[in-house]
Amino acid sequence: MPMSHINALVVTDAWLPQTNGVVRTLQTTQRIIRENGGQLTFVTPNDFKTIPCPTYPEIRLSLFAGPKMERLIDRCNENAIHIATEGPLGWAARAVCVRQGIPFTTAYHTKFPEYVQARSGLPVGVSYALLRRFHNAGQRVMVPAPSMIETLKGWGFNNPVLWSRGVDLTVFKPAPRSRLTELTGPIFICHGRIAVEKNLEAFLKLDLPGHKVIIGDGPDLPKLRRKYPQVIFTGHLSDTEMVAHLQSADVMVFPSVTETFGNVVLEALACGLPVAAFPVTGPKDIIGKAPVGVLASNLKAAALQALELDHKACRKHAEQFTWQNATQQFVDNLALFDPAAFPVMKQKKRA
Repeated sequence: MPMSHINALVVTDAWLPQTNGVVRTLQTTQRIIRENGGQLTFVTPNDFKTIPCPTYPEIRLSLFAGPKMERLIDRCNENAIHIATEGPLGWAARAVCVRQGIPFTTAYHTKFPEYVQARSGLPVGVSYALLRRFHNAGQRVMVPAPSMIETLKGWGFNNPVLWSRGVDLTVFKPAPRSRLTELTGPIFICHGRIAVEKNLEAFLKLDLPGHKVIIGDGPDLPKLRRKYPQVIFTGHLSDTEMVAHLQSADVMVFPSVTETFGNVVLEALACGLPVAAFPVTGPKDIIGKAPVGVLASNLKAAALQALELDHKACRKHAEQFTWQNATQQFVDNLALFDPAAFPVMKQKKRA
């Protein structure tokens, strides 16, 4: 499907000022579709009254979204609806579409069952049952990695399809070390949200030579700073500074076991940085058997072995993952419809 034919409404609970993989993916997808003559319009928490999420105040939860969501969808002239998240806005949009018989697609960006279990102990089967109900109402659920498709099929999801990810190769690229120059020995770096589900302590506890650096912000940052005073925690960095820090490190250590893809792995590789990670969804889909990372249950051994890998090979491997290809997958997965075909929209058109 040509991108120029697309005029889609995207509903997302994740949006600015959050800076995470979901938001970056949606922004990049919108930019590429616009550059190719199409259009994405977003419905976000900024359109609603919100409250901070308990335990995660930077995430805003939309209140009483149903009535306004119905009005927004009734007024839309778009030819596709995509529900990007399973939060209050996602559920509200799903309810409207199901009630009116409007086809829609969804996306599975985040392993919420594993996140919820990490925070509350709730068995993953309970959360997967709820998410299965959410996603199976749509035409397709877009998933960023092949191994995640198989996982969802195993939990009874009906129509998972691939929507991969890309990396901006003009931003994430190798360069001489310009940060952390005062440090001697190898620099092992990790960047992302500082939260319990990211399993950062699996990295922080490792006895490694040189130095450990953590880039990012999140609810666990104050606690981890106190517990690991020998580790450099940069806090939130601008994109320019974040890239400069990646370019100045030797190995990216990625300890998370709850990712559906892991954009940061791809960003590190694009900067010429080999990756050490567990052999789980995300890293094993991106790296596979390529000599650009080490996937092992022994994360210390993986990190040390990654020091020996060729940085030029890492960059070359990352160049296979383009946003243009990923966005075309998104477009091809959408469930197109004629807005005039649905009763409420017909009534509005006649009025």
